[in-house]
Amino acid sequence: MSGPVTNPDVAIIGSGINALAAGAMLAKSGKRVAVFEREEVAGGCMRTETLAEGVTYDPLATTFVLWVTGAAHGALADDLARHGVEFCATDTPTGVLLPDGRALTYTIDRTRNIAAFDAAHDGDGKRLAADLDAFAGNADLLFGLMGGDPWSRPTAKMLGREAWKRGTHGLASTLGGALSSMRGWVETSFSSDLSRAIWAPWCLHAGLGPEAAFSGQMGQVIGFALEAAGAPIIKGGSANMVRGLVAIIEENGGIVRTGANVDEIMVSNRRAVGLRLSDGNTITARTILASTTPHQLYGDLAPQPEHADDLRRYRYGKGNFQLHYLLDGPVGWKTEGLDKVQLLHLTPGLDGVSKAGNEAERGLLPEVPTICVGQPCAADPTRAPDGKTVLWLQMPEAPREVKGDAAGQIETPADGTWTEALRDAFADRIEGVLSDHISNFKSRVVTRRALSPADLERYNVNLVGGDPYGGACTLDQFFLFRPFPTSKRHETGIKGLHHIGASTHPGPGLSGGSGYLVAKELGA
Repeated sequence: MSGPVTNPDVAIIGSGINALAAGAMLAKSGKRVAVFEREEVAGGCMRTETLAEGVTYDPLATTFVLWVTGAAHGALADDLARHGVEFCATDTPTGVLLPDGRALTYTIDRTRNIAAFDAAHDGDGKRLAADLDAFAGNADLLFGLMGGDPWSRPTAKMLGREAWKRGTHGLASTLGGALSSMRGWVETSFSSDLSRAIWAPWCLHAGLGPEAAFSGQMGQVIGFALEAAGAPIIKGGSANMVRGLVAIIEENGGIVRTGANVDEIMVSNRRAVGLRLSDGNTITARTILASTTPHQLYGDLAPQPEHADDLRRYRYGKGNFQLHYLLDGPVGWKTEGLDKVQLLHLTPGLDGVSKAGNEAERGLLPEVPTICVGQPCAADPTRAPDGKTVLWLQMPEAPREVKGDAAGQIETPADGTWTEALRDAFADRIEGVLSDHISNFKSRVVTRRALSPADLERYNVNLVGGDPYGGACTLDQFFLFRPFPTSKRHETGIKGLHHIGASTHPGPGLSGGSGYLVAKELGA
């Protein structure tokens, strides 16, 4: 993925999902595209590595539900399929397992879900169906706001239509209801602790806590999407998605250069004119897309003193902690019916999620972390040889700077850094929870690989402090206000320079949303 660059029409900094989606769409439209990635492998958070001989795993992102339900997929699906990209999923995308061994699973079948929730508590299934149906009735409005360009004429026309249909007060009421928290939603809709617990952790995957505004609406978005599309992964690993997108760029005359660090975006008279690379080469381009954090873009690559206060106020969220296992034999859950659940949360429930998140926000290692257990082999048996199983674990509540241990059991460094010893000690805590639920777990571990928030940032400079969401996703840094209150579309104040990636609207996740929006704006 390297080669000569001769004055591309569009130069793209970074090679994550948004950069590659935009590059593929623009290359297909006839523009000469050049992508520059500082790491030696393209893909950003889409990585696949070898866990042991014949065993592959995704150390970072792995689930593509936002992609397959998004507009970028609609634009590129046929090309990706032609290049061998295959999505795999079971019929049970998620579930929850409580400390006492009780569990609840969620499938792609509405009837089964209603029955399961009603079994947890009579009436919970009926309420689930009603809430998802109500969301479906507002889906065009909500998805239009979450995924569309908030400053565009189509969005303005959509809001006008909705105001005409609902009335001004009705539209305001709908939007106000969407601001409900996860706690507000599940405590008013469900009676069973299991019904509440299955949704509570999902707000974490949107970069929010259960008391945060809009986290309840995100729970319904996720429930709607999981029921519609499952929790698909890429057959053979996420790197195959990268290869597919790169192939689209290259077959249309573009290039992707790895090991190519951009030192500067060259600007003349408030217009982008090219890039200066660390190796001294310069690239002439009058359209540049930067898939970076705000601090990289406005502080380093194209400094703008007028954004100094914006950068000072911009906040990053909690870090993530990843843990990956190769097991000898099947998983061996002590609770039946969990073998096909692709993303299973281990948690004490709603209050447990709230407690762990609050501890991480305050810089503490959570006493009982929320554990998301991915079972990739359930959907894609090619990940490991017969007789072996891969587990993909994500803990969305890890402090970026460690100030202590909520349980008072792990000694933490005085300077707050994630050391190898601290990483392994926290991994041991997580492993203890797994051992409570999986038969003979420790004796069957062949390989364990842990990644602290500091390790995640070393993988990808955009993961500041291990935050995989490009910045806190609270309302003051979202929608119209991402990354800054003064932001408009993906403009930067420099003509020809566009900001994309998780730090921009429509935010984080493997949807390719910002790349799609900018590519369409540029004529793709």
